[in-house]
Amino acid sequence: MVVTHTLDGLLPADVLGRQDPELADLLIGELDRQSTTLQLIAAENFTSPAVLAALGSPLANKYAEGYPGARHHGGCELVDVAERLAVERAMALFGAEHANVQSHSGSSAVLAAYAALLRPGDTVLALGLPHGGHLTHGSPANFSGRWFDFVGYGVDPESGLIDYEQVHALARSHRPKAIVCGSISYPRHIDYEAFRAVADEVGAYLIADAAHPIGLVAGGAAPSPVPYADVVCATTHKVLRGPRGGMLLCGAELAERVDRAVFPFTQGGAQMHTIAAKAVAFGEAATPAFAAYAHQVVANAQALAAGLTAEGLAVTTGGTDTHLLTLDPAPLGVDARTARGRLAAAGLVLDTCALPHPDVRGLRLGTAAVTTQGMGEAEMARIAVLLGQALREEPAGRLVREEVRDLTGRFPPYPG
Repeated sequence: MVVTHTLDGLLPADVLGRQDPELADLLIGELDRQSTTLQLIAAENFTSPAVLAALGSPLANKYAEGYPGARHHGGCELVDVAERLAVERAMALFGAEHANVQSHSGSSAVLAAYAALLRPGDTVLALGLPHGGHLTHGSPANFSGRWFDFVGYGVDPESGLIDYEQVHALARSHRPKAIVCGSISYPRHIDYEAFRAVADEVGAYLIADAAHPIGLVAGGAAPSPVPYADVVCATTHKVLRGPRGGMLLCGAELAERVDRAVFPFTQGGAQMHTIAAKAVAFGEAATPAFAAYAHQVVANAQALAAGLTAEGLAVTTGGTDTHLLTLDPAPLGVDARTARGRLAAAGLVLDTCALPHPDVRGLRLGTAAVTTQGMGEAEMARIAVLLGQALREEPAGRLVREEVRDLTGRFPPYPG
């Protein structure tokens, strides 16, 4: 099936095409790429047209340093309402006493959490980068590794599960100021209650980096860190299906510290068009349709994991509780980098990631985007077969690419 894409419906009257056809062609090309390949990157999704409309709205013109009712610029009456709406919807959606929706990204949200609770040189316990920790969890190339003393806990090399006994032992020996729980590639639910108990024992703050599971939390398909963590950092894209951005959730007692850590300490003017788009996404996530979507995301991930196991791939932890899964392609005779290249050529777009074994990289897949397109367990089973075919025989990639094009043609991300 051949699909021709235009910007009609995404840009009013194709104004960009008339004014800047070079850029318009790039946007059309990207829409075509997203619509004719399988988006299996765990951190990506397709926002709704309503979210895109808010992002492209006149709110992008407004400068609004500060918070509603206390801005450093005039003319903020309406954007104040938009931000209050986003905050109120986030608080209701996650059962939080306070929400800050100004963070530009998940990384800036984590930076603000550290700024609110820590001082340079403090010790922080977090999942080590080789085990799935994020750059903001102590990478020496990142502000976190330069400003704080990070101690890394890990996962069991056999099961791939977090070693909670090691977390407990490291916390008792290092007495960290804060403990971070969260990962970019952990496919199982995190035991927030266990982390809370360890943090309380050693007198540490608990920071939950819930960038990946927060959309599942919104849909009731994953446990919430809000009752246990002092501060929850999250993104508003991924499963939550909003604009690219960040947010923080916390109790009332930390609200002022968190707000000051975002503005004026780590950021300047808020991006009001993005905040409005966050409000739209929070409203969408509060519906029964989104709850059904979130549960389908998990069902699809589990079906995909089962299919990939049947294809002979080694799925970490034996499966998944969430939207993502990780696997080792070595049983099919390819390394992760080679596998990613073959799959990209066949139209299956995904990431590589660290695996629990020393110096071993694998593949990370997610089902949020394909679920938004309307695919279900039957399509996940077929995707697993296509992935196996593309990895086993490089020449098969061309045939797989044609089937991927046909599959995505039947499930367009933006129909009509």
